[in-house]
Amino acid sequence: MFLQLNWLHSKFIVASALNGSKDCKLCGKIDIIVKEDINTFLQYLVDERGYSRNTLSAYRNDLNQMVAFLEAEKKKGLLESNDELLKSYLIDLRGKGYSPATAARKVASARSFFKFMVNSGKLKENPARNLVPPQVKKHPPKILSSFDYRRLLAEVAKLSTPEAKRDIVMLELLHATGLRVSELVALNVKDIDLGNSRLHCSRGNSRRELSFDSHMGQVLRNYLGSDRLDLLYDEKEEALFLNRRGKRLTRQGFWQIVKSHAYKANLGIKITPHTLRHTFAVNKLQTGADIRSVQRLLGHARVSSTGIYRQSLSALR
Repeated sequence: MFLQLNWLHSKFIVASALNGSKDCKLCGKIDIIVKEDINTFLQYLVDERGYSRNTLSAYRNDLNQMVAFLEAEKKKGLLESNDELLKSYLIDLRGKGYSPATAARKVASARSFFKFMVNSGKLKENPARNLVPPQVKKHPPKILSSFDYRRLLAEVAKLSTPEAKRDIVMLELLHATGLRVSELVALNVKDIDLGNSRLHCSRGNSRRELSFDSHMGQVLRNYLGSDRLDLLYDEKEEALFLNRRGKRLTRQGFWQIVKSHAYKANLGIKITPHTLRHTFAVNKLQTGADIRSVQRLLGHARVSSTGIYRQSLSALR
């Protein structure tokens, strides 16, 4: 079988990854046990790594797919070792026509999950340690030129609605700070420190402080003193950016807003809120910031995640 089960504290938990005997009477419950472990792993990603809801959803889907495949293969009884099962899973992903990038992400999800299981003492070794993901060619992130950024703002400025005024503030703040869109929509009024030209943003248990210039400070001051009030229905509402019903604007809602404005501006490239984050990072490198400082500003856990912006910088030269 794939995983051996032991009894501990009145609950079955995964105890070790090995090729155990086939006469385990508890094997029928492994799908439930693994799903419980997946939930624990996902909670860890929220609490310790600050992953977004969309990232968690991708991890959950990837791991549930892996578990379903492994259970089906075990029932066939043709493969017994961990290596055989997981390599078969990788072959299955390729056979289903997933792109190399998607398949690589699914492999990374499996490796991260099993590493967590080892670190938490539920596995003796990582059964996915030898699983090699497909090679993925990384393309440099698309960024907005200064000209296209001004065109985007000008398109939004054609409207005089409270929503349009809010959108300009959000676009400028993304461009000025490199926030993730999830961090942007999670901002509360109290997170803005106009006196010190700083804002505080959170992602899970991770929290960082970012500065902004005098122009951005004035934009935020005007929004807080006037434009936000036009959208506010409940004075107890803490969210910085509100929808037309006076509630917190969602990530999905703002994504659609940016898509609509970009389409009307006829920019010719696909624009998302993340495009502005990419633009911020490349602009910082262009003006002489080192890769480590940009990593801190973006809130990347690994500098390798920031290194991709060097490709965009090279493409501009």
